[in-house]
Amino acid sequence: MDRKSPVVEARNLVKRYGDFLAVDNIDFSVDQGECFGFLGPNGAGKTSTLRMIGCVSPLSGGELLVGGMSVTGDVRAIKAMLGVVPQTENLDPDLTVWQNLMVYARYFDTPRKLALERAEEALEFMQLQDRKGSPIGILSDGMKRRLLIARALINQPRVVILDEPTTGLDPQARHLVWQKLDNLRSQGTSLLLSTHYMEEATRLCDRVVIIFRGKIIARGRPGDLVARYAGEEVLELRLGPGEKPGLAAKIKDLGVASVEVGDTLYLFGGGGEALRGRLGVDAARAVLRPSTLEDVFLLLTGRGLEE
Repeated sequence: MDRKSPVVEARNLVKRYGDFLAVDNIDFSVDQGECFGFLGPNGAGKTSTLRMIGCVSPLSGGELLVGGMSVTGDVRAIKAMLGVVPQTENLDPDLTVWQNLMVYARYFDTPRKLALERAEEALEFMQLQDRKGSPIGILSDGMKRRLLIARALINQPRVVILDEPTTGLDPQARHLVWQKLDNLRSQGTSLLLSTHYMEEATRLCDRVVIIFRGKIIARGRPGDLVARYAGEEVLELRLGPGEKPGLAAKIKDLGVASVEVGDTLYLFGGGGEALRGRLGVDAARAVLRPSTLEDVFLLLTGRGLEE
């Protein structure tokens, strides 16, 4: 992967809505053929960042380059190299699957013959060939998400922006979408992914940034972040009434990193089963599991990514 010429680059990027600072001086770069993830809770600044990259929301400060071009400059040229899969389904319900693709191709002044070829390719790629004549209303949620991705490919973009692309999908549909996105990346397409699904980020992303209150608080490869902050495993303890003060003192003495969320205590650093025994917590109220990116976020902020 050539890291000398990023396809997207942000320097001191800022977005304000009135007095609210949604994106607070962040820096990042995305390489060609890379899947780059934006993780964080609702309101963290993920969608605001993607909207600025997509040239649909103006910058409040800083610099943002897409394909080496400033988003404050030739917006038309930038949009021509982007495909966008929005968080909210916005297909035209009055048109068929095929018609949705053909109408969208007109936005890029795609010649009809070429639009026909690309629409066929996109439907085949997303396994929707047998739905060409179907009205949007009879499609499943999974088919609609796949059609949104097919539509985003109609201009053969260098970069595809995906804002929560698998929200609400069942596991089978989600895995099919992941497979197709993996195929896109292997063909050299860059993917910008915002997601709440930690399995999705781990499965697809080469690198991620974790955003909290408009700032990037961690960045790196998913596996590296988990190893650096959370270790191999997490011990979850369900706490009973009156247990917290006594356990807090023991945990402090043991020097173990911990986060408390509601009536659950998360302990990091490995040796979970031995640690449970030393704390004197009944095994029936303890869960030992592998660490995830969600745990990294818990450690850094004290809250979950879906809050």
